[in-house]
Amino acid sequence: MSHKIGLACIIDDDSMYVNLVKKIIEAKNLCKNLMVFQNGKDALNYFEVILNNLNKNSIPEIIFLDLNMPVMDGWEFLDNFIKIKNKLEKTITLYIVSSSINPVDVERAKSINSVKDYLVKPVTMEDLESIFLNQTT
Repeated sequence: MSHKIGLACIIDDDSMYVNLVKKIIEAKNLCKNLMVFQNGKDALNYFEVILNNLNKNSIPEIIFLDLNMPVMDGWEFLDNFIKIKNKLEKTITLYIVSSSINPVDVERAKSINSVKDYLVKPVTMEDLESIFLNQTT
């Protein structure tokens, strides 16, 4: 089976959640490669390097972003990512994945054009399959 998604990215400091998602993605063969960052700062540094080198193969098609992380949280990452996103010259679908069910967080996330949807942890296998299989590139 050829992968519809070449590269996906998880930005989350919860190692149990990350390992679960990795196992689902691998078991269901949902994408070719997966990269993981523990916080928004590491991810943003990566994207800034990519921007300088403009290697499209190194840009993920999907990003799963947690909100509550150390160093740089999801909101700070989003604020900075939005500024450079268009320069990456690739469509990136971004999902907020958080344990927060606070309606303020949900509304704030959904009001940001770059955010496709807000998912509450734990994300199910069905959720992931739907996201990867319905991704339009």
